[in-house]
Order: sequence, then C-alpha cells, then structure tokens
Amino acid sequence: MGVILSTSQGSGSARDRLLVRLLDAFGETLPPPEMSLREIAARIDTSHALLRYHFGSLPGVLAAVLTAQRSRDNEALLEAAQQGTFDDFVVAIWRTYTRPEQLSRVRGFFYVVGLAAYAPENFRGFVESIDDLTVMLSSLAEREGLDVKEAREAATVTIAAIRGLLLQELLSPGTRSEDAVTLILRMRGSRPAPGREAKAR
Repeated sequence: MGVILSTSQGSGSARDRLLVRLLDAFGETLPPPEMSLREIAARIDTSHALLRYHFGSLPGVLAAVLTAQRSRDNEALLEAAQQGTFDDFVVAIWRTYTRPEQLSRVRGFFYVVGLAAYAPENFRGFVESIDDLTVMLSSLAEREGLDVKEAREAATVTIAAIRGLLLQELLSPGTRSEDAVTLILRMRGSRPAPGREAKAR
C-alpha cells in the first residue's frame, strides 16, 4: 500500500523529507491548485526549484501529497478490514471520505485523477495506489465466500459506486441519497445492520 511517512522521520531521501514537510504544513488538506510552487515552497521554507526537481510540477506535488495521505488512510482502514465484514469496510470508507474536513482531499483526488487520465505516466505512483481499497475489499469478499473473480468484481463495482457518489456530491452538493451506503450494499445483495447507515453519515 505504499510507504507511510512519519512526520518525525529524520532520514530517508531528500524527496521523502520534503514530502514530510509538505504533510506537516498542509495536514489533512491539499495545497489548492491555484497555489503556485513558489508559494508552496515558501510555506515549507524551501525553494520552488527543489520542489520542481523532486516532484516535477505543481500537479506532481499534489499527487505525492495525496498519495501519502491516502496511504495513511488505508492503514487506518485496514484495521477495520481485519476486524469487520465487507459491509463494515464499505461503511468505514464512506465515513472516512464524507467527513466535512475531507472535502479538500476528495476534490483534490478527482483533480489529480483527471490529470492522470491524460498522462498516467506522469502520475505512476498515484495511479498504482488507486487500486488499494479495491484490493482490501476484494480480500474481505473472498473471506466471506466469493471466489476470486466474483470478489474482485464486487469490490471494483463498490469502490466505483462510492467514488461516483462522492463526485456527484462535489458537482451537485446536497443531491446525494440519504441512504447512499444502503444503496451501494444493495447492489451485492447486502444491507448495513440497523443503525450503521446513521453512523456512516
């Protein structure tokens, strides 16, 4: 699932150290796309030339920060996957990415996805990380009795549905179904336990 960078990390490559500083500076949010490399460099007390050398461009910085943030999310979500069911994991994902403080991250995710669709070779690490949640969800589906192919299909469609609903909410706020998790799980013939959907919201 990628390397989890610690903000207390004192070693590693120059790129990793810059990434730690970016994570420290921006926390759980992303630098806005309208922010220049020079402004970001000033925020973390480095030069824009150094950022350009290690990340290539502003989108490269966004992709690197987002990939590291999502890797951290996945570590936390993995605990849910180990302790719970397929349905529990879907609810955990939904709860994670529908928190109001996640709006910047969700918007940044789709921004970088759009750029990667045109030039995937420039966003290799980010593209490779896209499948992490699907892999974890697929493992849960197998654990619950589906064969490998069925589990992969169920996980792929479920993650696609979650991302589609998140995108809908970004483009048309307030139009998302109140029972989004129930609708997603119904596609595979399951429903959250009573009270679980309320917790997810």
